[in-house]
Parts: sequence; C-alpha cells; structure tokens
Amino acid sequence: MGSAPRELRDLQLRVRAEQQTPEWKARYAVRSGVEGTVNEFAHGHGMRRCRYRGQSKAHVQHVLTAIAINIERLSGLPPTEKAPPSRRPTAF
Repeated sequence: MGSAPRELRDLQLRVRAEQQTPEWKARYAVRSGVEGTVNEFAHGHGMRRCRYRGQSKAHVQHVLTAIAINIERLSGLPPTEKAPPSRRPTAF
C-alpha cells in the first residue's frame, strides 16, 4: 500500500511532461474546440432538457437548434468579399 502514492506521483509527472509536447497540445486544441461547442449547445441553448417527447422530435429540435447556432455564428463574421460590381445598365 505504501507504493501506491509513489506510483500515482510518477504517473502524474509522466502525464504532465507529455502535456508539454507539441503533439499533445495539437490534439488538445481540437478537443478543446469540440468541448466548447458542446458546452455552448448544452448550457447556452438549453439542450439539457428537450421540449418534445420522442426521439425523432428531440432529434429535430437538436438539428434545428444546431442550424440556428451556425447561422448566429456566421452572422457575426465579417464579410469575406467585397460587394459584386454593379451591372451595366440595360438597353431599356
């Protein structure tokens, strides 16, 4: 039983050293983005509780909420292109 704390400490030191590598940081960056999105979905938009009964209706609610979140995110982005040039006047 005396070796368990030492093993735990050695494991913690090894994991902490691994967390300093660029490979680990790249993997964690992806996970961090996903976790943030899931957290926003669950807490920011009330997806912990469903308004409807039944799996198909709950699925529709989740899909529509995800679409609304994506539209909300896209609307906050700056425009990427200039407006298209105006058309030449027609003959009429």
